[in-house]
Amino acid sequence: MKKRVYLTYPKEQIKEPLLYQCGQKFKVITNIRQATISDTVGLVALELDGKPEEIEKAIKFFTDNGVKVEPIELDIIE
Repeated sequence: MKKRVYLTYPKEQIKEPLLYQCGQKFKVITNIRQATISDTVGLVALELDGKPEEIEKAIKFFTDNGVKVEPIELDIIE
C-alpha cells in the first residue's frame, strides 16, 4: 500500500531526523516527493509505502513528535 501525506514540522522539530527514524523504526519506505524548509517551518510531501498497519504506526510517530500530518488528495497511486 502507498499513502501520500503532507508533513508540517514546527520550528522545534525541523532539525530532528524524524524521516530517518521513521524508516528505521517501522517497515515502511519513505519517499520525499517535495519539500520546503525554512528557519520557522518545514513542509514535506511524503509517500509512505508498506503494510497499512505499519503506515499507521509511522503516521502516529510523526504526530506524537509534534508534526502535523494531512492526507494528500488523490491518495491512490498506481
